[in-house]
Amino acid sequence: MGSECGPGGSQSRAVWCAHSEGWTTLHTNCDQAERPDNQQSCFRVCDWHKELYDWQLGAWNQCVPVMRSARVQRPTMCTQGEEGIQTREVGCVQKAKGEPAEDAICEYFEPKPRLEQACLIPCPQDCVVSEFSPWTPCSKTCGIGLQNRIRFVLAPPLFGGAACPNLTEFQTCQLGPCQGEESLYSLRVGPWGPCTVPLSRQTRQKLREKVQERLRERGKAKDPETRELIKKKRNKNRQNRPGGKFWDLQIGFQTREVTCVHKSGAVEALSLCSQETLPVTFQACVITKDCDVTEWSKWSACTKECYDPTSPKAVRTRTRKVTQFPVGGGIDCPELEEKEPCTPQSDVAVLCVYWKTTEWTECKVDLLLSQQDRRRGNHTGMCGGGTQTREVYCVQASTDTPSNLSPLRIKEALRPVDSKLCLGIPPNTTQLCHISCPVDCEVSSWSMWGPCTYENCQDQVAKKGFKVRKRTIINEPTGGTGNCPHLVEAIPCEDPNCYDWLVVKLEDCIPDNEEKCGPGTQIPQVQCVNSDGEYVDRQLCQDAILPMPFICEVPCPKDCALSPWSSWSLCSHTCSGKNTEGKQTRTRSILAYNAGEGGVPCPNISALQEVRRCNDHPCTVYHWQTGPWGQCIEDSFIPSTNTSVGRTRGDDVSCSVGMQTRKVICVRVNVGQVPPKKCPESVRPDTVRPCLLPCKRDCIVTPYSDWSPCPSTCGNTKKKQYRKRLIIQLPANGGQDCPEVLTQERDCETPSVCEGYRWKTHKWRRCQLVPWSVREGSPGNQELCGLGLQVRAVSCRKQDGGQADIEACLKFASSMPSLTQPCQVPCQEDCQLSSWSKFSSCTADCVGVRTRKRMLVGRSRKHDQCKNNQLYPLSETQYCPCNKYNAQPVGNWSDCILSEGGRMEGQLGMKVQGDIKECGQGYRYQAMVCYDQDNRIVETSRCNSHGYIEEACIIPCPSDCKLSEWSNWSRCSKSCGSGVKVRSKWLREKPYNGGRPCPKLDHVNQVYEVVPCLSDCGQYVWVAEPWSVWKVSNVDLNDNCGEGVQTRNVKCMLNTIDGPSEQVEDYLCDPEEMPLGARKSHLPCPEDCVLSDWGAWSPCPLPCSENSTRERSAYPLRQPGEKKECPPTKETEPCKLNRNCFHYTYNITEWSTCQLSDKAVCGNGIKTRMLDCVRSDGKSVDLIFCKELGLERKWQMNASCVVECPVNCQLSDWSPWSDCSHTCGLAGKLWRRRTVIQAPQGDGRPCPSQMEQWKPCLVKPCYRWRYSAWSECKSEGARCGEGLRFRNVSCFVSDGSGRQDGSVVDDELCGDLEPSVEGNTQIVLQEPCTVPCPGECYLTDWTVWSSCQLSCINGVDLSFGSVQVRSRAVVAQDPENLLQCPEQELEARPCTDGECFDYKWKSGPWRGSSRHVWCERSDGLNVTGGCLTTAKPKADRSCNPPCTKPQSLCTEVGVCGCEDGYTEVMTSDGLLDQCTVIPVLEIPTAGDNKADVKTIRAFNPTQPAASSPGRAGRTWFLQPFGPDGKMKTWVYGVAAGAFVLLVFIISMTYLACKKPKKPQRRQMNNRLKPLTLAYDGDADM
Repeated sequence: MGSECGPGGSQSRAVWCAHSEGWTTLHTNCDQAERPDNQQSCFRVCDWHKELYDWQLGAWNQCVPVMRSARVQRPTMCTQGEEGIQTREVGCVQKAKGEPAEDAICEYFEPKPRLEQACLIPCPQDCVVSEFSPWTPCSKTCGIGLQNRIRFVLAPPLFGGAACPNLTEFQTCQLGPCQGEESLYSLRVGPWGPCTVPLSRQTRQKLREKVQERLRERGKAKDPETRELIKKKRNKNRQNRPGGKFWDLQIGFQTREVTCVHKSGAVEALSLCSQETLPVTFQACVITKDCDVTEWSKWSACTKECYDPTSPKAVRTRTRKVTQFPVGGGIDCPELEEKEPCTPQSDVAVLCVYWKTTEWTECKVDLLLSQQDRRRGNHTGMCGGGTQTREVYCVQASTDTPSNLSPLRIKEALRPVDSKLCLGIPPNTTQLCHISCPVDCEVSSWSMWGPCTYENCQDQVAKKGFKVRKRTIINEPTGGTGNCPHLVEAIPCEDPNCYDWLVVKLEDCIPDNEEKCGPGTQIPQVQCVNSDGEYVDRQLCQDAILPMPFICEVPCPKDCALSPWSSWSLCSHTCSGKNTEGKQTRTRSILAYNAGEGGVPCPNISALQEVRRCNDHPCTVYHWQTGPWGQCIEDSFIPSTNTSVGRTRGDDVSCSVGMQTRKVICVRVNVGQVPPKKCPESVRPDTVRPCLLPCKRDCIVTPYSDWSPCPSTCGNTKKKQYRKRLIIQLPANGGQDCPEVLTQERDCETPSVCEGYRWKTHKWRRCQLVPWSVREGSPGNQELCGLGLQVRAVSCRKQDGGQADIEACLKFASSMPSLTQPCQVPCQEDCQLSSWSKFSSCTADCVGVRTRKRMLVGRSRKHDQCKNNQLYPLSETQYCPCNKYNAQPVGNWSDCILSEGGRMEGQLGMKVQGDIKECGQGYRYQAMVCYDQDNRIVETSRCNSHGYIEEACIIPCPSDCKLSEWSNWSRCSKSCGSGVKVRSKWLREKPYNGGRPCPKLDHVNQVYEVVPCLSDCGQYVWVAEPWSVWKVSNVDLNDNCGEGVQTRNVKCMLNTIDGPSEQVEDYLCDPEEMPLGARKSHLPCPEDCVLSDWGAWSPCPLPCSENSTRERSAYPLRQPGEKKECPPTKETEPCKLNRNCFHYTYNITEWSTCQLSDKAVCGNGIKTRMLDCVRSDGKSVDLIFCKELGLERKWQMNASCVVECPVNCQLSDWSPWSDCSHTCGLAGKLWRRRTVIQAPQGDGRPCPSQMEQWKPCLVKPCYRWRYSAWSECKSEGARCGEGLRFRNVSCFVSDGSGRQDGSVVDDELCGDLEPSVEGNTQIVLQEPCTVPCPGECYLTDWTVWSSCQLSCINGVDLSFGSVQVRSRAVVAQDPENLLQCPEQELEARPCTDGECFDYKWKSGPWRGSSRHVWCERSDGLNVTGGCLTTAKPKADRSCNPPCTKPQSLCTEVGVCGCEDGYTEVMTSDGLLDQCTVIPVLEIPTAGDNKADVKTIRAFNPTQPAASSPGRAGRTWFLQPFGPDGKMKTWVYGVAAGAFVLLVFIISMTYLACKKPKKPQRRQMNNRLKPLTLAYDGDADM
């Protein structure tokens, strides 16, 4: 078809004729009539067809069981249901017309949906009914009647379960024969008909015209004033008359039918029912009218037109009014008000409430546990982490807030309101804060004194000079460098010089005259330096004296050889005075003596030492001393309008620049202030500096809140009302102070107008009877009297009596009073009495009587029958009540509650550091209940009790954990390198009563703090004095040379910046590094070569290897003589690891604990770790060894850390006491609660467990209205038919516990309660009912709905929903009318929250051959249905075939056995053949001449044997066969025992009768064998 789409296409296929064996043959061989088509029409599908065709899915059919094979039987017990299959129809259709199409079209786009699916057929559930009720009394007092018993449905039949059985069972009864003829007819009244209007409109119009004509005739005789008065009175009456504005009350009438009914149910002539008076067939009624309302009003404006994200959306309302109230059972009124959310249209903020906060208070730091017991000392210097608080209040923004106010002024315009108005979560009232700890100034050690120099090298006019020493600031202090000590000290000196030559090195000694030895000179190498020791240009030293060459001497071979001079020692004093003079020394020693002849002799000992003066400046040290900076004052030279310097520092905004000054004086050390010229002017500190002046901050308070509400009651109780304002900004920097008065109070004014609404009832109108036109046809109604209805109007009033809309009372007042009531117009013969008066008062309890009276009214006073005091008593007398009351406590003691002033300091209670944690003495309460003599609860005031027992109690105060102060730090564990130092504190007092807990302590109740420390390896050094003179041991007297010994003193010295200063104990220095104190050597002889001391070893190349070496060298001090040579001047040795060659590595210690500043208790701190240089042999050495190697230092030595602050638990104030949890009764409680504002942290005091407190309410009796039981249904004036049943409503009192029903009390006690029973304000005291006629069969009332039941098995919900049911049973009164009874009825409905029930069979004990078997629901209810019939236990155990043999009976197991005293003889097939008597064995017993006959019986061991009357004892029967005819087990045991006994007797007899053998004698050996005892270790030996 080309590219065309849709229908009209064709498909073809090949068709051929084939043989049955499969091969192809001619077409003619096949039947042409059966030839299939080789071509058909088709539908060509295109993509755009997808929009036109789709699958149409049918509904799933009913679930049907899966077909089983014949071998598989259906299970007898259904567990969860049966698997099934359900199908549906699926077809392709054209979407537009719904016409079917080929499936191939839809399959082109989408696979065909499935046609069947698995399903579950739930198990059938049979109907479940309750047990039968007891039998009813006989329906007739004589003759044959019926008794009924009924049951009700608990669960309906579901899923094909068995239908419900009959709910009623009948049985005939006859109390006795009837004396006369049975009454066959009964008078029956029918139901009241609808309420109708008495007269037609035309008739009412004619009557109205007649009345108006009569009134006009009367009005003509009256003057105009009288007519006006009558008109006003008539109008006033109309306002109070029903049928006015809101309800149209019309009194109508209703009638009913009276018939005579035969007991068969047939209606007969009325004359057949013999009755003196017929029942009334008419009565007055109210015409039914439904509620009618107006149309909805327009929507109101949005009630909230402001932006407040925390509050709900705005709403708008609309209302409607009532135009006709429902009367006569009409439909109730609908809702009269409707609300909906809306969006504000205006930008004006109206009546918005939201949370505001005051400023945060200053940060307060809680003390550490170790600081708790400092006698409340001054802790103003505390720093670190703490808490700060603020107040939260609710404000209302109004439309009159000016928009041009600054943010601070807007604060003033926000008025606090009641916090209950603010919705949403209030902001936090506490937060953590941090007070920066002051950093103390740290300075370095003093440098060495510098040279005498000019104060200003650019100005060298003055000849005054100073020697200066300096120190630098290591750590910048808080508040700037002004708080540091002085950094420069100066000493006046003479001959100052700014630049001088420094001898850097002395060249070798060169002998004069080019000799090899002898006197010579040393040329110094010099460098120009300034006063700070820095190299400068040589030209600056042109005025300084250049050092001259030094005289020296090179010894000749025969000369005395001396060592070089040692370095100058440290100066003995830092300055020179009268008694002190600074000196330095240097020494040299004799290395070789001279030859006897020709050599230069050695000098004497005094020439081996030189002394020179040093630090010859006087001990008068001066420095500048500064005072603290003064207050920042405004600088008059700087204009205050200059705001360019204004900036924020912290929280203070600076407004202008001021000036600060301080005092600077020149001070002489240890003396005091001296003239300024003594100090160098160039280093004089500043005395003036600029500063930033903070802005003044005035105190800001909110406006006063509105006055607190006064009580709305209209009594004369004096109450006070309060208002307050809050400080939201404290003053600072000289701003305006806060007002002293923040709260105000005043007496409440007694309200002249009371709020609220009430119903006002108007007078009842006259009693309206059924019109005479209706009554006149009825017999016996010759006068207008009897029952009628009267109506009244009801209006709405304010509490002060003012008019109000009816809708206000409907919304706010109690339920509306009734508009109608029944009334009676007395007939001529009726007796009319007034209401009873109140009882007269009693003079005292339990004494005398009290009376009440009434009287005859109207015509009744003239009727003699009304004067019968027995029928119509006019007075009543009763004894005065004997009221006796007793009080007794009830309930538990309340929590211990502090009095309102319980937060005082001292013994009665304390408030610890602002925390709401009260303790001390309080009171606990127990409620009192008062009962009268009838054990009825009454007001507690009757027992002269204020309602409580009060008892003092103690809330223990919390005591914190108390620790000692920290001990001093221990010395560093290592004298060189990194070690640790420790300090500790110990427990002084454990916490109790919720005090702050202790930190983790060790086994001796101590807590430690360990920090790493680093000891300077160069802190202590060995200092060796010069070697002593040689002591030659092997002396060559001629040459004074040879082997000898030198000694020297070695001391451990404290090393300072100026060098070793004082001697200390030797253990402080490293013993491995101690120099030798003595040495042996060879003293050179004359002309021997003299070498200097060996120099230091050269460093070994790293890494250490034995292939590498190190060397040291010496140089010749005296050349050798002829034919002599100098020894080697170099020494080498191999480098060996850890002996003379070492590797060095850095070692990092662990982090220390978080270290805070001295006054900080918590917060931010620093943790440190130390870097240690460790030698390869594990010894810590000075860091310089690692630094010289250039090792990488990649570690961070300091890190910030935080010590958690000891934040105490902060609690809110106690809330006000709640309303009583019960309005009455014994169990009422008042509660108050508090919340955690700030959770505890660190060592802070934990929160108490008691976050709420209770105390009992005043016990009040629980009064409530309760119905009495319904009376029997009575049909007035007739034997059966439609009637009424009545009940009363009475006032009951109870204690509210629910354990007692309550007692009836006077209705006056319920007078304050709104008339309602169990929450329903519609009080129903009568309702229609039906009295069945004799012989009538009828249905009972509907039962209450059963409990909601789930479809489940073994507690598992099958997801088939829940159902509940109710039923009506049939009740019959005459056996003859059973066939006319209606069918019983059943109603089921779905429900929610169903309960799962299980059903199980229960059985009682066997009684003979039967027992009681019943089905029980899991809640303990006995039911019929629900249990599986296949699993029902046996209720009957009768034997089959029956037991007909003499003395036989049926046993428990259902087989025949024998009676007591008989044994069974069984046939070969196990059946009972006969019962034979068992021989009786009589055993005499003590105390009785006759024997007790004891019988062993196996039939019923639990049943006691019946003793014969003449025989005192018991009987045992031996019965070898069981009830099933088999031999009993004990018989086999007795037989086996007898066989063993027989074998034993035969054996003994054989042994006793056997002849003994003759004994043989053995010859004994004459040689005796020794007796050997071998002890094997047994203790028995």
